[in-house]
Amino acid sequence: MKATFAHMGTSPLIFKMLLEDLGYEVVFPPKPSQSTLSLGAQYAPEFACIPFKIVLGTYLEVIKDHPDITIISAGGFGPCRAGYYGELQLKILQDLGYNPDMIFFWPPLRKPWDFYQKVLRVKRSCPWWRFIQILRKVWKKAIYLDDLELLSFKVRAREIERGSTTRALQQGLSYLAEAKTMKEIDEAREAAFKELKNVPVDNRRSVLKVGIVGEIYVQLEPSANFHIEEVLGEMGVEPRRSIMLTNYARHDVFSKGDIKTAKLASPYLDQKIGGHGQNSIGDVIRYAQKGYDGVIQLAPFTCIPEIVAKSIMPALSRDYDIPVMTLFIDEQTGQAGVETRLEAFVDLMRQRYMRKVAGDEKSVIKSAIAL
Repeated sequence: MKATFAHMGTSPLIFKMLLEDLGYEVVFPPKPSQSTLSLGAQYAPEFACIPFKIVLGTYLEVIKDHPDITIISAGGFGPCRAGYYGELQLKILQDLGYNPDMIFFWPPLRKPWDFYQKVLRVKRSCPWWRFIQILRKVWKKAIYLDDLELLSFKVRAREIERGSTTRALQQGLSYLAEAKTMKEIDEAREAAFKELKNVPVDNRRSVLKVGIVGEIYVQLEPSANFHIEEVLGEMGVEPRRSIMLTNYARHDVFSKGDIKTAKLASPYLDQKIGGHGQNSIGDVIRYAQKGYDGVIQLAPFTCIPEIVAKSIMPALSRDYDIPVMTLFIDEQTGQAGVETRLEAFVDLMRQRYMRKVAGDEKSVIKSAIAL
C-alpha cells in the first residue's frame, strides 16, 4: 500500500520512518515550492489560509502519479478551521476526479475512539508490541531532530562563513533520515551534532535573541515562512520558536494544552480561541520575562486566532517593554518584502539593545561617583 503526507518542518522524516516500518511504500512528497502553492491556490477556496493551499498543492503533485494513494493527515479541533481541512481537501480531490483513501487524525483526547479506530487502520496487521517499539523509535528521532534544530539556531547566529551552518544542518538531517534502528539513531545524532559543532563560530559576537510565536505550520515549515530562521541567523540573530515537534506533541496532542503558557496569557486572553492564538499571547510574555530582544508573530492571512492575538500585541509590547512584529503570510507575500521587514525589525532591536547597554553603563558610572 502506498502512503504519503504533507511537509511540515522535519516531520516528514518522522512519518517516513513510521510508515515504512509499518510496511507502507512511502511516496515522499516533493518539497513545497511556488508552483505547489500556486497549484493549491488554484483549487482552494479564496480565503483558505496558506497552510491549506500548500498542503492541497502537495497532495495534487503526488496524486497525479499515484491516484490510489493513502493520504495521512491531522488537524485541530474547536474554533480553528483546521479541523475541517481534511474533509474539505478530500472533497476537492474527489471533485477533480481522484479518490484517495484519506486518514485524518483528530487530537486523541478530543475524539479518543475515533483516534483509536484510525490507529488500527494505519497500523494494519502490525502487532501492538511491535507498533509500540516503532513509536519509541519515532519519538527518539523526533527529540533528536528538535535538539539539532535548536543547536543550529545558536550556531548560525555566530557562524564565520555565511551558509556553513545550513550546510552542516542539512548533512546532520540526512544522517538522522537514514537511521533506522535505535543504535543507528543514537549514532546519527552524535554525527549530526559533530557537524554543527565543527562549524567555525565567533563566540565574541554580540547576538540578539528573538522569539517566534504564531500558527504551527508557518512556524515549522520553511517554505511557508521564507526560511525565516535562516535569514535571521545570517543577520546575527538567534531565533527561538515557541513550537517544536515534541513540545507540540506533549502539550497539544497528548494533553489539553500548555497550562503554563495559558496562565501567562490569561490576564489578556483567558480562554482558548482555537489554533495557537492564546499560546501566542503567553509566549510573548514568556520571551519578555526571559530577556529576549523582540518577538515575531507568524500567521497565515485570514487566520482568526492569530488575528485576535495580534490585536493584543500592542498592549503586550507596551506592558512588557518588548518590540513585537507580526507577519501575515499568503500567496502574495514575497521573499524580498519579508527580508526588508526583518532587516528593519532587527535594526530596531539592535538600536534598542545599544540604548539599554549605554543606560547600564551610565548607571554603573553614577554608582561609582556616589561611592
